[in-house]
Amino acid sequence: MISAQDASLLAERLLALLDEEFEVLKVQNLDAFESLQPEKGDIIKQLSGLALPEDGPESLAWDGFRAQIRDCADRHRRNEILIQRKLEAIRAALKTLQGPDPLNAVEVYDRMGRMSSARRGRGLADA
Repeated sequence: MISAQDASLLAERLLALLDEEFEVLKVQNLDAFESLQPEKGDIIKQLSGLALPEDGPESLAWDGFRAQIRDCADRHRRNEILIQRKLEAIRAALKTLQGPDPLNAVEVYDRMGRMSSARRGRGLADA
């Protein structure tokens, strides 16, 4: 069985990895992000196999570890939110580059007061 001190060291390393992961995600360095995943997976695998004591004097020794794991969960959520926002921005950019959806084309009036369909103009790809 792993000691509370050893578990705490693993949690500290996971916290550092999650911070490093956040930094490389901010600058969109996907190679560095991918290189962090094997070690992160190994640590999570080791930590997930722990059986923590419920009550008693041994439980007090694990309180710091529990706090670290809560911090890890918060940082993981932060990284997940950043990834989701980056993906949304990429999807929006792709949608813009692909041009308007012909099924949702909006009809507007031209300078002469006639209906002018957005479909008549050149698309972004044709410009």
